[in-house]
Amino acid sequence: MVTIREEKITDVAAREALLDAACGEARFAKTSERLREGRLPADGLSLVAVDCGRIVGTVRLWHVTAGPGRPALLLGPLAVDPAHRNRGIGSTLVRRAIARARLAGHRAIVLVGDAPYYGCFGFTAAKTGELWMPGRFERDRLLALELKPEALAGARGLIAAAGEPVSIPDLAALVAQDRRTQRARGRAHRALAA
Repeated sequence: MVTIREEKITDVAAREALLDAACGEARFAKTSERLREGRLPADGLSLVAVDCGRIVGTVRLWHVTAGPGRPALLLGPLAVDPAHRNRGIGSTLVRRAIARARLAGHRAIVLVGDAPYYGCFGFTAAKTGELWMPGRFERDRLLALELKPEALAGARGLIAAAGEPVSIPDLAALVAQDRRTQRARGRAHRALAA
């Protein structure tokens, strides 16, 4: 039985392997990836589908601006393990992500995707005509969903990353910490041997 839950830190390797299998290396060349690079996903808005303890689906939402001063979320990537497709897992992930975003008080979600698929969730290109992405994108695939009425009314400008940057640990501090840990283990080992 497939269950949907919030992503855990221990899911990262399995999620990345799933994205590799479902999307391939081309996923790193997408314009949407430029908005996710070096950023943390929106808190509480990273979901996974799990079947028998194995990650079989994933979706994340990211903080962006839909033009200056207009906060929104970016949905993606959405991926389902090829062996688990056509079972409604992707749709369930999208519905849950939208519901959680709405509950958290977010105003709008944008994405680059297939209009026929995302249209059933309410996404449309009607409010994205004056928005653009940083890089190449297909205009008819830039879609949005307003979670609050008129959240994107008059939206114009660049969709830009707005999420919290991933903190990169200081390599020197990590090396120093490792050395302290190794010295402490050596002292403990010598004390036990004495």
